[in-house]
Amino acid sequence: MPQHITVLDYNPKWPLKYIEERERITEILKDNCISIYHIGSTSVPGLAAKPIIDIMVAVRSLKKVDAVAEKFSEIGYEYLGEFGITGRRYLRKGGDERTHQIHIFQADDWDNIVRHLAFRDYMRTHEKEREE
Repeated sequence: MPQHITVLDYNPKWPLKYIEERERITEILKDNCISIYHIGSTSVPGLAAKPIIDIMVAVRSLKKVDAVAEKFSEIGYEYLGEFGITGRRYLRKGGDERTHQIHIFQADDWDNIVRHLAFRDYMRTHEKEREE
């Protein structure tokens, strides 16, 4: 069954959902985790978005992430490997009605990390573009 695409007005609960999930992710990755970021449309206050919490994680080692893949399934995620982007680990939660996505990159993958943060930060600071 294909995923339904729904765009909702900004929900102030989205950052809280991110924080809850960040704690679960940190518990799994432990000292391999360097940083966790709320990215994508739900991370931009005031922006209408698909109600999917996008999370980006920077880690020391993708091999260590692969070694704990099963722990992510215990909290409801499908572990899909690179899933089209070399050097990424992609996880999704919620099946066809996806609620969360995790994008994990090794900390030295600045191209992908900066790309995601740049979109978020641009939309947060450019009201005209955000409204469009």
